[in-house]
Amino acid sequence: MSDGPKTVTAAVIVIGDEILSGRTKDLNLGFLAEALNDVGVQLREARFVADLEGEIVDAVNALRARFDYVFTTGGIGPTHDDITADSIGAAFGLAVDHNEEAMAILTAHYTHTGAEFNQARMRMARTPIGASLVENPVSKAPGFRVENVYVLAGIPSVCQAMFHSLKHELVGGDPVQSVAIAVHLAEGTLANGLTALQEKYPDVGLGSYPFYRDGRFGASIVARSQVPDRLADAAHEIRQMMRDLGGEPIEDDAQ
Repeated sequence: MSDGPKTVTAAVIVIGDEILSGRTKDLNLGFLAEALNDVGVQLREARFVADLEGEIVDAVNALRARFDYVFTTGGIGPTHDDITADSIGAAFGLAVDHNEEAMAILTAHYTHTGAEFNQARMRMARTPIGASLVENPVSKAPGFRVENVYVLAGIPSVCQAMFHSLKHELVGGDPVQSVAIAVHLAEGTLANGLTALQEKYPDVGLGSYPFYRDGRFGASIVARSQVPDRLADAAHEIRQMMRDLGGEPIEDDAQ
């Protein structure tokens, strides 16, 4: 007898005053949500925190206890406000020092480029004692992992490259699949039928998203599940409900 789908969860902590001020637009959260689902890990929570050690420590300790994986983005560069390494060390009660492997990687990189490997750049080789490195194919300064917490760069291209370097380490469950069906009917018209379907399919998440397209109001119903057969059955009933209410279901890519 099947035990049902296996669920593996994650949280993301986006670190940086520049994100919270609006000066920099976060592009990493959406990427990580999709990339994690592709490997069978469901993103369940995201937090945005300032460059304050206490805030980072509190977020890391709260989330690493609740989720299988935690990913942080930002704050591992060469400047004074890049405090993520020290904050992760504080969260785990670990000293932070220059990682020998990271120092070797950066020494080789700056020798190759001819740029000075100064004290500021050496900050990018600092990790909590015992951390394992996450490869950075783009700019070489590595991320790192302590237990179930992965520390990634904030620059989107670097964050994405780091994730692709580490994703083979992740042990995922069954991925969540989704179907989106739009209709030119008001949400209020769909509400009762949608409630009944949610009760009938508790293993399928149903969400309603109103829209205004081509001069007409409507709603897109998105169904998500780890069980493909149940998802297909629920989608079939959603389409039939829309027809019964006088609408014509439209397969919707705008999920």
